Amino acid sequence: MNLTQSGLLYLLAAVLFIFTLRGLSSPTSSKWGNFFGILGMIVAIVTTILMIPEIDYVLATSAIIIGGTIGTVIALRLQMTALPQLVAAFHSLVGLAAVFVAMAAFYAPEYYGIANQALGVSGVTVHGQIFKTGSLIELSIGLAIGAVTYSGSLVAFAKLQGILGGKPLVFRGQHTLNAILFLTIIALIVLLVQQQSSWLLWLLAFVAVVFGFLLIMPIGGADMPVIVSMLNSYSGWAACGIGFTLNNYLLIITGALVGASGAILSYIMCKGMNRSIIKVVLGGFGASASGATNSSTPDKPIKTGSAEDAAFIMKNARLAIIVPGYGMAVAQAQHVLREMADLLKKEGVRVAYAIHPVAGRMPGHMNVLLAEANVPYDEVFELEDINPEFATADVAFVIGANDVTNPSAKTDRSSPIYGMPVLEVEKAKTVLFIKRSMASGYAGVENPLFFRDNTLMLFGDAKKVCEEIVKSLA
Repeated sequence: MNLTQSGLLYLLAAVLFIFTLRGLSSPTSSKWGNFFGILGMIVAIVTTILMIPEIDYVLATSAIIIGGTIGTVIALRLQMTALPQLVAAFHSLVGLAAVFVAMAAFYAPEYYGIANQALGVSGVTVHGQIFKTGSLIELSIGLAIGAVTYSGSLVAFAKLQGILGGKPLVFRGQHTLNAILFLTIIALIVLLVQQQSSWLLWLLAFVAVVFGFLLIMPIGGADMPVIVSMLNSYSGWAACGIGFTLNNYLLIITGALVGASGAILSYIMCKGMNRSIIKVVLGGFGASASGATNSSTPDKPIKTGSAEDAAFIMKNARLAIIVPGYGMAVAQAQHVLREMADLLKKEGVRVAYAIHPVAGRMPGHMNVLLAEANVPYDEVFELEDINPEFATADVAFVIGANDVTNPSAKTDRSSPIYGMPVLEVEKAKTVLFIKRSMASGYAGVENPLFFRDNTLMLFGDAKKVCEEIVKSLA
């Protein structure tokens, strides 16, 4: 395959990837977005294989079969509730791949076209080669970003999986230490370009890995949606940097698309929380010490109800707005929730779903779960569209969404979540709130909504409570 043919095919793959991002911007077109992404990846892989001279097709095919089999098994076994940690794990693999490619290119530059073998070129030789300065800069940056993405994504995976707690690891001097590590990475890149020494390469990788760990460890659970999208951006820029190393234009374009879209998504997530991206990166939000402890709740009056009470209230409503949160995801209650909504619609109740941009543990987490349960897209509304409707709603049915419904974000200037746009469920005539206990949410902030006169608490597992409501409605 000549360069013209490969260039045209790479252009086709890049266009398909752009269509992918466009399709994934809306639930109604997401299936086509996925289709374009798969097709673009097939074109990219086949084109790359055909471009390589003297390729071992048996080895290449074996790698595709092994990787495809692993991916298929994971996809078939994966519960949709585990999608955030899977995304974080995949980000770590992208970062690790960038590190491996950078290492391979450094030790065998003649195979990657980054060696400068021209006569009269001065510099330090590595394995008989003199690196092109520009290529070594790209390699170093790609390796550093990849290493940060790898270790940071591992921490994010551990937090999402419950291996590590959602409480941030905050210690005195952490910002100073992170600043020192960041400056050290820049210094090591400069020295590596100048001296082209292998020990500097390994030291750069080590410092970047440590920096990735320390960068994500202070991030609290409430900020995980932003972190997932930010790590997605990091993985894209790592791939982009390695694309320059490999002289692969498609990898450069694809990495830039992922990096830019991830950065934009991170900005949207921060806007949804009324927080700056700098504050999120610095960490510290989401600590349980940031809000009132549970010990302050027993002396406050609350109203509790049963599934039968909830069924009666919703059955006689004209408009019921369902607010899903991470509690729904943990209980895997999306299917029975849709069944409950279908029964309500048969009773003449208008049903709508209110989605907060940072509900769950990744961007679009609630949308994905509702789509899995075949909830009609026209019943799902974003915060800006649904908030005016709460004042006219008879019932707001909150299923595990704590922090994104907390009115303290609008009234309490001392609250860590003050200024964050929230779903105004308190304006509904009746608020039905499903929780396992009176514990505060992931942000560690007590929700005064629990103690309002129009709130009825339904304690228990979200799925079981919904199942009992379904029985009462049937």
